[in-house]
Amino acid sequence: MNRPAHARLRTWGLAGCALALVAWTWAHHPAVSVALVLASLILFAMAGAASRHLMPRSVAVCAVVAVAVGWAAEQAGTSFGWLFGRYTYTDVLGPRVVDVPVAIPLMWFALAMVGWSMARLLLWRHPLEPGTRWPGSLLTAWLAAMLVTAFDLGADPYFVYVLKAWIMEKPDGGWFGETVEGFVGWMAVSFVITLFIDRTFLRHAPQATRTPGQTRAFAVLLAIYGAALVFQLIWGANLALRVVTFFAMGIPLLLAWTRWWQWRQAPVETAA
Repeated sequence: MNRPAHARLRTWGLAGCALALVAWTWAHHPAVSVALVLASLILFAMAGAASRHLMPRSVAVCAVVAVAVGWAAEQAGTSFGWLFGRYTYTDVLGPRVVDVPVAIPLMWFALAMVGWSMARLLLWRHPLEPGTRWPGSLLTAWLAAMLVTAFDLGADPYFVYVLKAWIMEKPDGGWFGETVEGFVGWMAVSFVITLFIDRTFLRHAPQATRTPGQTRAFAVLLAIYGAALVFQLIWGANLALRVVTFFAMGIPLLLAWTRWWQWRQAPVETAA
């Protein structure tokens, strides 16, 4: 079926904005910044494309909210030291909106979608079950926030000490030089975004329990988490963080892949 004209126009508009962002980065920043901006755009596009199979009527609003909340939280951190502690972004991550690089809120959406999809796989027999009430959504968002923060256990020191993407005001925190306060911020922001995603999804939950597009979507989102795990295992800031990452990200990823396989093999039923 042909896509509506407004959907095609929106896609082309987003593609144009992405190309403009890459071109601006290429003209004003070093090659590493171009690579990081490209990576954030690819992750955003992959998460968005996969999510269209899970929440076709609400993925756009979820993306807007995730990007807006992610940007606001980061701006509050750089301006007032809220949530993550005081820090200042360098030019490594490319163009900014006020003080926050554009790549950061794009990554918030991708990571939130990945964490949400993994949490639903791990918690529920059918990850797209439309009957989950508020307690279930709160539990889903809490686990999703933990999964996203598990990624940051190794990613944050890498961005600070290897890429030097931002400078912490207190470089002598309790986590390999990083402040533990930042992980509280990651939990809080991830929880808010994924709770919104879950409640929005449940208002438009699909009727069929499983379609080929949905199984592929979950596989793509799991693959994003797996790629992040592999990246940290190879290029992590130090050996200790690589070991932490192997278990902190590897255990839930293995369990999520197992649940995905079981769900994929189960007979298709019609949701009540």
